[in-house]
This record gives sequence, C-alpha cells and structure tokens, in this order.
Amino acid sequence: MTACSCFRILIPHLTYDELYEAIRYKEKGRLACTYEFYPEEGKYHFDGHRACNVSFAPEETKKNNGICPVCKRPLTIGVMNRVEALADRPDGFKPKGAAPFESLVPLKEILGDAMGKLPASRAVDEQYFSLIKAFGNEFAVLHAQPAKLRKVAGDRVAEAIRRVEEGKVKKVAGYDGEYGKIIIFEEGEKKREVGQQTLGEF
Repeated sequence: MTACSCFRILIPHLTYDELYEAIRYKEKGRLACTYEFYPEEGKYHFDGHRACNVSFAPEETKKNNGICPVCKRPLTIGVMNRVEALADRPDGFKPKGAAPFESLVPLKEILGDAMGKLPASRAVDEQYFSLIKAFGNEFAVLHAQPAKLRKVAGDRVAEAIRRVEEGKVKKVAGYDGEYGKIIIFEEGEKKREVGQQTLGEF
C-alpha cells in the first residue's frame, strides 16, 4: 500500500488556487485536518528478511549491525530507517500550528476484520454497499453516529469503526515486500466470541 493523504477543508467552494494555498501553507481556519492511511501497511516500512521471518524497527537493525540474525546476510532496509536517518526533529515532534491528522483504514478492510472474512468476499461487499447506501460514502460511514451504525450494521461493525476512529488498533509493520496489517480484533477476542456462540447453541 502506498502512502496517501487527503484533506478536509473548512471553507467550501474554494477556487483551485485558494485550495492549493490552503494545503501548501496549512492555512489556519481553512485546512481542518488531513486523512492518511497507516504507513505501517506499506511493504517496506520496517527492515527485515521475509524468508527468515525477521522484521526489525530501525533501532533493532542498529543493534544487529544491519545483519539478519538468521541467515547472517544484510537486511533489506525499509522506509522508516531512511526517515530516521534524514530526520532533524525528534519522534513525535509537532510543528506549531500544524493541522491535525487522522489515520484511516479502508472500510472493506474494517468490515473484513469485523466479519472474519476477506475484504474481497461477497459478504463484505454486501455489507459495504449496504452502508454506502445508508450513509452516502466511506467518510460518512467512518464518522457516523455510533447508535446509527449499530442500527444499520450491528454492534460488531460499529465497534470496529469506533476503534479505528479512536486509533485503538494494532499495527504490524510491513517489511521486505510483505504488506503490513492493521488488526482491529485480536485473536483472543475472536476465540472468546466463537466460544460464546458455541455455548449459545445449547
């Protein structure tokens, strides 16, 4: 997955030049926020070796002198390592007046996680188009009122969307050609729910 951002502008019906200036100079009062995918989903976010099942954050790579502990060959270096090498500010630094940002997960990925299905499955497709019909578009779904979401999509999907909106997800970074993953429901939660459903059948 490549990095991607989009913007929410406070003042509608701007000209192209006004829109360009608002984004370029982060004009306060015009640029409300940016929306981005999690960079961890990229195929080369961390360093590592896919064949050796080794994935390292930059500090771990330094501790190992850039060498894979399994095969003893140089690690494939990822984007985050390069970012840290070029950084002139500490991690988490926020420039004064910077517009806030929100990390998003594509709706079909959220539904797939919530439903225990592949994002491209028919069941996910049906739920996806049902939500789009009810709310209008993906942004509207991802920022809908929880009560309405529960009514249209059920508790599980509403909870998944709430977690994404609040950033309460697990990020497994991609490395060496392997896409990263955003995990909303942990395996333990899924197993408990399966057990509860099984008990409920008796």
